Amino acid sequence: MELLNTESFKKGVLLSLTTGLVLIVLSYLGGKEDLFLLLNHNLGSVADFFFHYITYLGDGIMWVPFGLLALYFRKKLFPMVLFAIIISTALVQFGKHYVFANEARPTAVITDQALVHTVEGVELHKSNSFPSGHNTTAFSIYLLACLVFRARYFWLPGFFLALLTGYSRVYLAQHFPLDAGAGMIAAVISVYGAMAIQQKWFSKSGT
Repeated sequence: MELLNTESFKKGVLLSLTTGLVLIVLSYLGGKEDLFLLLNHNLGSVADFFFHYITYLGDGIMWVPFGLLALYFRKKLFPMVLFAIIISTALVQFGKHYVFANEARPTAVITDQALVHTVEGVELHKSNSFPSGHNTTAFSIYLLACLVFRARYFWLPGFFLALLTGYSRVYLAQHFPLDAGAGMIAAVISVYGAMAIQQKWFSKSGT
């Protein structure tokens, strides 16, 4: 099988799992609404602009450029990317529409809207909150990048980029931190599943 950067991947998984679990535990111990209000605090116009646009890094469309890069530079690993897309999408959609159907988002739950910081120009959604699809996509791409590309230290700056993308969903009042944490864990499951499929059905001898 073509060589995977498992060292960086393991570090990325550790950071992602730890952060996701911390967000979930804090949400249950302190209340998901209180934790949301703490992290949703207004950081000013520069932050509004920054998070308004960085959130797009978690859009599903980001799979297209990432997939094309993987196809061009690491063609033999493309099935893993494809299955990561399939698994992560299935986990998110099944969670949103069946397990936690119509789970309300922050602006639909918190009655005192004056407490919630929103950003002008951002359309606020009201339902299908859990888990966060943007977080799942951002962290799935991050973990796959750790595996597929050989940059030795990418796991650290890549994590912070994924984390900023994930945090943007809370800052923009689109998700609770609980949803974000679940998205991170869904990403880990998705990439591990895709890697297992790659190794079992698509691996070949050699690198």
